[in-house]
Amino acid sequence: MKINRTLYRIFLLASFLALNGLILFGISSAWTYLNTGADRTSMLHLHEDISATYLPKVQWEIAMNEGRPMEEQTLGEIERDYLSAWQVRNAAYANNVPYGIADYYTDSMRTELFKITDLNLKNKITLQTTTIEHHPKLEFYSTDGKLVVLTDKNVLAYEEVYQNENLITKRKLLSDYKVMLLLEDGFWRVRQLVETALPEETLEVASQVQNLEDYHFKGINYYPQDTPWDMFGSQFNDSIIEHDFKLMAKMGVNSLRIFIPYESFGKEYVDQEKIEKVKRTLDIAEKTGLDIMPTLFDFYGNYSIHDWTMTNRHVEQVVEALKDHNAIIAWDVKNEPDLDFESRGKERVLAWLEQTVDRIRKIDTKHAITIGWSSPEAAVNLTDKLDLVSFHYYRGAPEFESAFNILKSKVTDKPLLLQEYGYSSYDGIWNGFSGSDEKEKEYMGTIQKVVEKENLSHMIWTLYDFRNIPTSVVGRLPWRKVRQRHFGLLDDKGEKKPVYDIFFNENP
Repeated sequence: MKINRTLYRIFLLASFLALNGLILFGISSAWTYLNTGADRTSMLHLHEDISATYLPKVQWEIAMNEGRPMEEQTLGEIERDYLSAWQVRNAAYANNVPYGIADYYTDSMRTELFKITDLNLKNKITLQTTTIEHHPKLEFYSTDGKLVVLTDKNVLAYEEVYQNENLITKRKLLSDYKVMLLLEDGFWRVRQLVETALPEETLEVASQVQNLEDYHFKGINYYPQDTPWDMFGSQFNDSIIEHDFKLMAKMGVNSLRIFIPYESFGKEYVDQEKIEKVKRTLDIAEKTGLDIMPTLFDFYGNYSIHDWTMTNRHVEQVVEALKDHNAIIAWDVKNEPDLDFESRGKERVLAWLEQTVDRIRKIDTKHAITIGWSSPEAAVNLTDKLDLVSFHYYRGAPEFESAFNILKSKVTDKPLLLQEYGYSSYDGIWNGFSGSDEKEKEYMGTIQKVVEKENLSHMIWTLYDFRNIPTSVVGRLPWRKVRQRHFGLLDDKGEKKPVYDIFFNENP
C-alpha cells in the first residue's frame, strides 16, 4: 500500500512538471512570434526563395545618373525588388490571385493590376508569362535615397494566353520600359511602369552558321564503357577517353555525340569542374581529329515557362564556355523531347525548344543547332528553326527506307542526320531470345544499305557493349537493363562483334 502511494505521488509530480513545461513552451513560442516579423515569402504564399525559379538575364548599363551617386549595395537591392515585382506579377497573372502585389507595387499600380486580374478571372482567362532578359539603366536617384528612375530596354518576354484552360494564343514580346520605384517600408516598390512595344523583326538573331550541306557525319554516340550516362562524374578518366578516341579515329569515325545532363551539371549553377572535364575531352577530340556534337539537355523534362530563365542560365554558361573550341561541330538541344509530348503537352515542349534554340543562337551564331527527335515522324517539327534535322530509328529495319523517304520529301531545305540507330544483340530470356550478334548485323546491314544509297549522315549507338546500366536511366526491370547493355560495335571485352564488319574493314 505504501509503495502504491509513493508511485501515485511520483505520477502527480511528473504530471505537474510536464504541464508547466508545456505552458512555458507555449508562452515562449507566442513571445517569439510576436517579436519576429512575418517571413516575407510566407506572407506572399510563394516559394521559400522568391527568386528560386526566376533568374532572367540582367545587364545593367553603367552610366552617370542624375542626383545622388548610387551605392553598390542599394543597386543590388533595387535589382532584387524590381525583379521580384516582375515575378509576383507573373504569378498573379497565372492564377488571378494577386499574392505579393502589395509588397512590390505602390497603391496606384496595385489598383491597375487588380483590375487586370479581376477582369481575367471574370472571363476565365489566365496568362502564363515570363521575362527572359532585362537591360536596365539608372537615370535618376533622388538626394534622399527614396526615389529611383530607370529605363529597361529590350525586355524580352514570352506569353501564353489561356481561356477555360485552352491555349488561345502565344507570342514573343520585346519592349522598352520606363520605371519609377519608391522606397517604402524597406522595399523598393514600383510606382510607374510604362511600356513601349518594339517591332517583332528586332527579335531575330542573324545567323552565320557554317554550311553543313557538304559535311558528312560518320559518327558514334559515345560513352566510356565503364561509365555510361556518367561520363563526366567522379570516375572521369581522360586516359580512357583518349584511348577510345584514337581507336574511333583509326576506325574512320569523324564525329561523336556526347551528353551534358542538365541536372548533374548543376542546372542554373553549372558545375565548373565538370565544364573543365568537357574541355579536356574536346582537347583530346581536336588532337585526334574528331568533331563533337554536345547534347545539352539530356534527362530534362519540365518545360514550364516558369523554368525558362533557369534553363537559359544553364545554356549561357555551357555554350559560352565551349563555343570557341575547335572541336565543336554543332549543338544538340535536347535528346528525344517528343517523347514528352503526351505527358507535358506538345505546345509546351515546342515552345521551350524554340526559345532555347533562340538563346543558343544569341550566344553562338557560328555553330549549327539541331534537336535529337526520337523518330523520323517527329523530325518535321521546328525545321525552320534548325540548321540540321536529326532523328533516331530503332524500329523494324525493312520499314526504314519508307520512313526516311517520307521525311526527306517533307524536309527539302536542310541536311538530315540519322543521329541514333542500333540493335541489341542480347539473346537471353529477358529479350525473348530475339536478339543475337548475327541479328544485330543483319538489322544494321539493312539500314546501312539505305544510308549508303542516300549518302545519309549517321551516328551509331554505340561503341561498346556496357557492363552496367544505371538504374536511374532505364529503371530496375531486368529486361530493360540487360537489353540496353548490348548495342555496341565492340563487346564488353573490347573485341569486335560481327556488326563491326558492316562499317569498318580493319581490326580495331
